[in-house]
Amino acid sequence: MRRFNLSEWALANRPLVLYMMLVLAIIGVWSYRGLGQSEDPPFTFKAMVVRTVWPGATAEEVAREVTDRIEKKLLETGDYERITSYSRPGESQVIFVARDSMHNDELPALWYQVRKKVGDIRHTLPQGAVGPFFNDEFGDTFGNIYALTGKGFDYALKKDYAERIELQLQRVPNVAKIELVGLQDEKVWIELSNTKLATLGIPLSAVQQALAEQNAVTPAGFFETPTDRVQLRVTGAFKSVDDIRAFPIRAGDRTVRLGDIATVERGFADPAAPRMRFMGEDAIGIAVSMKPGGDILKLGEALDAETARLEKTLPLGLELHRVADQPAAVRDSVGEFVRVLAEAVIIVLLVSFFSLGLRTGLVVAVSIPLVLAMTFAVMHYFGIGLHKISLGALVLALGLLVDDAIIAVEMMAIKMEQGYSRLRAAAFAYETTAFPMLTGTLVTAAGFLPIATAASSTGEYTRSLFQVVTIALIVSWVAAVLFIPYLGDRMLPEPNALPKPGSLEGRLRRVRERLADRWPQYAGVLAPPAVGGHGHGHEGAHDPYRSGFYRRFREMVRWCIQHRWLVIFATVVAFVVSIALFRFIPQQFFPASTRLELMVDIELAEGSSLKATDAAAKRFEAMLAGRKEVENYVAYVGTGSPRFYLPLDQQLPQKHFAQFVVRTRDVEARERMRGWLMGEARARFPELQLRVTRLENGPPVGYPVQFRVSGEHIERVRELAYQVMAKVRENPNVINVNVDWDEPSKVVRLVVDQERARALGVSTQHLASFLSSALSGLPVSTYREDNELIDILLRGPEDERVRLDLLGSLAVPTASGKTVPVMQVARLESVFEEGVVWHRNRLPTVTVRADIATEVTAPTVIGQIDPTLAEIRASLPEGYLLDVGGTVENSARGQNSIKAGMPLFLLVVVTLLMLQLRSLPRVLLVLSTAPLGLIGVVLFLLVFRVPFGFVAMLGVIALSGMIMRNSIILIDQIEQDIASGHDRWTAIIESTVRRFRPIVLTALAAILAMIPLSRSVFFGPMAVAIMGGLIVATALTLLFLPALYAAWFRVRPEEARGAAR
Repeated sequence: MRRFNLSEWALANRPLVLYMMLVLAIIGVWSYRGLGQSEDPPFTFKAMVVRTVWPGATAEEVAREVTDRIEKKLLETGDYERITSYSRPGESQVIFVARDSMHNDELPALWYQVRKKVGDIRHTLPQGAVGPFFNDEFGDTFGNIYALTGKGFDYALKKDYAERIELQLQRVPNVAKIELVGLQDEKVWIELSNTKLATLGIPLSAVQQALAEQNAVTPAGFFETPTDRVQLRVTGAFKSVDDIRAFPIRAGDRTVRLGDIATVERGFADPAAPRMRFMGEDAIGIAVSMKPGGDILKLGEALDAETARLEKTLPLGLELHRVADQPAAVRDSVGEFVRVLAEAVIIVLLVSFFSLGLRTGLVVAVSIPLVLAMTFAVMHYFGIGLHKISLGALVLALGLLVDDAIIAVEMMAIKMEQGYSRLRAAAFAYETTAFPMLTGTLVTAAGFLPIATAASSTGEYTRSLFQVVTIALIVSWVAAVLFIPYLGDRMLPEPNALPKPGSLEGRLRRVRERLADRWPQYAGVLAPPAVGGHGHGHEGAHDPYRSGFYRRFREMVRWCIQHRWLVIFATVVAFVVSIALFRFIPQQFFPASTRLELMVDIELAEGSSLKATDAAAKRFEAMLAGRKEVENYVAYVGTGSPRFYLPLDQQLPQKHFAQFVVRTRDVEARERMRGWLMGEARARFPELQLRVTRLENGPPVGYPVQFRVSGEHIERVRELAYQVMAKVRENPNVINVNVDWDEPSKVVRLVVDQERARALGVSTQHLASFLSSALSGLPVSTYREDNELIDILLRGPEDERVRLDLLGSLAVPTASGKTVPVMQVARLESVFEEGVVWHRNRLPTVTVRADIATEVTAPTVIGQIDPTLAEIRASLPEGYLLDVGGTVENSARGQNSIKAGMPLFLLVVVTLLMLQLRSLPRVLLVLSTAPLGLIGVVLFLLVFRVPFGFVAMLGVIALSGMIMRNSIILIDQIEQDIASGHDRWTAIIESTVRRFRPIVLTALAAILAMIPLSRSVFFGPMAVAIMGGLIVATALTLLFLPALYAAWFRVRPEEARGAAR
C-alpha cells in the first residue's frame, strides 16, 4: 500500500494550504506583537536569608549561640547548595542557598521547611534574641528607578511626595511592585541630662512612665442607652511637638514643663539608615518592577508619560530623575538583535538566490518569514518572551530553519530539470527526503537537549536557547513538506527553458554568465545552470550533475575512497592535534555585559561608622563630578543598589559599605572610566577597598578569583588565608586582592566592680540599659500624625553621645534615685574583638578574593595560581579545606549540569538514528562524525582569539547535531541508491555528488548567518565556534565520510567494474 504523501496532498489541496499559510502568518504577526520583552530571561534566585537580632552580644557570641544553632538545623533539610552566614555584634544573617538542581516548583515547599525547622528551635535561642525573620524575595528586578531630589526639602517632605508618586505609578499597567529606597525614619528626640534630673529630684523612670501613660491609646468604655451606644473618649494625646515640650512633669512638690529640662526636637534616625544620593544630592529612590511576562518597552513608554505628567505637579525645587532605564537598554539590545536578524536574513537570501537561482531562491525567501511567524506563534503559546537569549536563539535558528526548505526545493527543482512534473517532483522530494530531513531536524534539536535538562541556575538562564531553536526547527520541517511544495509549484521556473531576456531572472542570469566569462576558472560556481534537453522523459532531460565542477568533485571523492586510510589517518591526526591545542584557548564563564553602567564598591574597615562611610562616599562623588565620561551616578550609602539588572550581584546592608552605579555615555567612555577608576582613583583612597566592575552576564558570580579557607579555629583559618593571599598577590594578572574579613573592631569594655555596684544599687543589666538609652535612645511612646507613627525616644545630650572621653563621667541613676559616675562602678578598657565571623556550612571560612587586572580570563588566572597553592594544601591540618570559588566554581557547576544531560542526549540521538537507518553499524558511523567539528572549533577560536566559555560550549554540543544531520542525509542517500540497484562503489560516489549541493548550501546558510551574530559579545564565541566547526565538518562529511563508509563496509573498486560488465 502506498504511504501517505503530505507534499502530494498539499498540491492536491492548494486553496486549503494557501489559507493555512495566510492564517499562520497573521497569527504570527499578532503573536510577535504580544510577546513580552525584557533584558534577561526569567531567572530564580534560590536563596533565603534568616536574620536574627540579639542586642548586646559580641560577634563570636552570636556565632556560637545563634548562628551555629540555625545552621545546624538547616543542614537537616539536605536540599542546600551551601549555607553561608555572617555574625556581627548583635546580629546574625544566615543565607540558605537551595540546591542548584532544584526546580522552581519545589522552592515554596523548601522555604516552608526552612521556616518550620528554624521555628522549631526558636525556644532554644538565647533570651533576648529577636526573630528569626525570613526573606526569600530576591528575584524582583527594578528596571526603572527614579530619584526624587530637592535642595531645601527634608526627608519627611520628600517622602510625602514620593508616596504620592508611588500611588500614581502603581496604577500604570504592568507595574508589579514599587519600593521606596533611602527612606529615613522620623523620630522625636527628647534629650535630657541625668545630672539635671538628679538635681531636680526627678527619676528618669518617672519621665518615661509619664510620657507613655499620657500618649497611650486606652479604651474608656461606653454608655449603653435604650437608643444608642455612646462611646467615651479621653483627650490628652500629643497633637504636635509643642504639646510634648509643654508636657508637665511633677518634680517633688512642684511641676516643670518637659521643654524646660530637656531639648525636644523632631528629626530623623540617628545613626542614619542606609541612604541614596543622586549626583551628590540626598534623594529618595522610587524603584518600579514589571509583572512577569510583561513588555518592558510598553511599560517604559507608560512610565515616561506618567512621570512627565507628575513632574509638572511637583513644587518648585523638587525634581524627578531617571536613575535606571532598563527599557532603553532593552530597546538597544532588541534593536541590535533585530538588525543582526535582518542581516542574517539578507545573507541567507543572497545565498539562496545566488546558488539556487532567483525564483528557486524566492521560494526559500518566502518560507523564512512564514517559519518565523509560526515560531512566534508557538513562543507566544508557551509564554517565551523576547530577551537576550531568545533573540540570539532566533538568529542562530535562522541559519538552520532554511535547511529543510533548501533541501526540499532543491530536490524538487532537480527532478523538474530531469523531466518530472511538478506534482511528481514534489512527491519524489517528500518520499526521498522528508523522513531523513525529520530525523536530521530532530537530531539537530537534540543537540540542544542538554541545555533543556540542565538542572542548574546556568541551565535555567539559557534554557530558552533550546526552546526557541527546537520550535524553529520543527516548524521549519512542517513548512518544508507542506508549504514548500505549494510555493515551488507557484514560483519555480519552467524547467529547461530560458528566462525572458527583460525579466529580473534573465538579467541575473546574464550577470552570472559575464562573471563566468571573466573568471573561467570559477565558472563551475559562477555560471548559471545549463539549459537544454526539452524532452519530458528521463532520456531527454538535462542532468545537472554532468557539469565540469561536478566531474572534478566526483574525481576528488573517488580519490578519497581509493586512499581511504590516508584520509582517515589525516582526519584522526587533525582531531588529536585539535584536542592537544584546546588547552591554549582562553577559558571564561560568561562575558561581561555591554551595558554602560560601572559598579563601584567602597568598603571601609569592619566596624567603621556610617558617618565615615558617608564621608568617603562624598569624597568619591567630588572626584566623579568633573568627569566628562559620566552621564550620571547614584550612590547607595550603607547598602547595595536595588536589583536594576537581573544578574546583578546584590549586596546586603552594611554600615561600612557604599555602592555607586556610574552610568557612562558609551562603551568607550565606560572603558576609559574603568581604567581611571582602577588606577588613579584607587590610589587616592589607600585607606579603603575600592572595587570597579562591569555588569555581568549570566548568574552573578561576584569576585572572579576566589579561594576559600575553612576550618574549626578562626585564628588558624586566618593564618592560612594570609598565606593564600600572598600567593595570589604574586600573580601579575590580579588586582584588589583582599579577604572578606580580617581586621578586628575597636571595643570599650566596661569591667564592673560587682561589690561596689551592688552596694550602690547598680546592676550589670541596669548599667547596659542606661548606656543604650543615653547613647542610642530609649523608646518611650509613639507620636501619631495622620498615617505616620513616629517613635518618641529619650537620650542623653549631644556632648555625652559624641565624646568617648566623657563616658566615665556619665551619671548612672541608682535604685535610690541618686546618680553615680560610670567610673565609680566600672573600669574602662579599650580592646579589640571580631567585628564579623563568616561561616560556610558551619565552618569558619575566610575567602581570598581578587579581580582581574589584564585581559586574561579568570579561569586562566586561577589555573596559574592554583598549582602554587599545592604546598599549602599539603600542609592543611585535618578537617581544614582550601577550595576554589568564583568563576571556576560556577562554571564547573553549570558544565556539570550540562554533562548530566549528555546520556539522555546520546540515547535520543541513537534512537532517532536507529529509527532512520535501521542499522547499528551505520548509526555508529554517523556518531563517529559528531566530534570532528572540534577541529574547526579549535582552529577558529585560536585564530580569532575568542575565549571558550559556557555559551561556546553550548554551541559545540549543538554543533554535533548539525554535523550528524548532514551525515544522516548522505548515508540515507547512499542506502537508497544501493537499494535501487547501484553497486556500492558507485552509490557512494554518486550519492555524495548529488548531496553536495544541499549539504553545502545548508551549511553555507548556517555559517553565513552566524557572521552578524559573531559581533555579539554574548553569542559571539558560540557563533565563531559553530562557523569554524561547520566549515571543517562539512568538508569532512563530503570527503572523510565516504572514505570512512568505504573502509567500514569494505567497499572495493572491483564492485563498480563488476557491475559495468
